[in-house]
Amino acid sequence: MESDPAPTMTTYVDGQPVAVPATIAAVRAQLGAGDRERFDAEIERTPALQVPAVLIAWALPPEVRAADEEAFQRLARGDHSGMHPGADAA
Repeated sequence: MESDPAPTMTTYVDGQPVAVPATIAAVRAQLGAGDRERFDAEIERTPALQVPAVLIAWALPPEVRAADEEAFQRLARGDHSGMHPGADAA
């Protein structure tokens, strides 16, 4: 008997759909030891309604997570270069 495929969620990276694991166990299994500890600490304190967003963030490939973190750091420093306002932004 074939088992059901692991559940996934879809997110977008550079405008392209990417399927990522949709369970805490599956996301945790793909992480290295150091990341697993940080993930466990974050997921334990995440409010229920924010769990999907946290899972998606951790399920992304490491290079995508690193690029996102770099973008957040730039924005925190006030550097908005390379950022595009939404279509409804004035």
